[in-house]
Amino acid sequence: MMKHYQVGPRMAQAVTYNGAVHIAGQVADNRKAGIEAQTRDVLAKIDALLSEAGTSKSKLVAVNIFLPHITDFEAMNRVYDAWVDPDRPPARACVEARLADPNLRIEITAIAAL
Repeated sequence: MMKHYQVGPRMAQAVTYNGAVHIAGQVADNRKAGIEAQTRDVLAKIDALLSEAGTSKSKLVAVNIFLPHITDFEAMNRVYDAWVDPDRPPARACVEARLADPNLRIEITAIAAL
């Protein structure tokens, strides 16, 4: 069975299917904030979506991080490393990519087991 969470006109913020939850690209609400604040905001959104789907960050399988400025890599990692479950870190990729809004400093997608 497939279930959609926080459905909008274009997309759902998360979809569960076949024992996994797929989290759509999450971005910060405050687009004027710095990389660390935006990262905290995005990770909090991911936590909330994982919880709504009935799972948690300890069950993350994969995380994809998109940074428009790869120079933000270290600052982002300081926040991410404090958030991720150190005993069960997911597979992860981080790439430099232009985002939809030039004020966005980060976008993250994730997949977790249910």
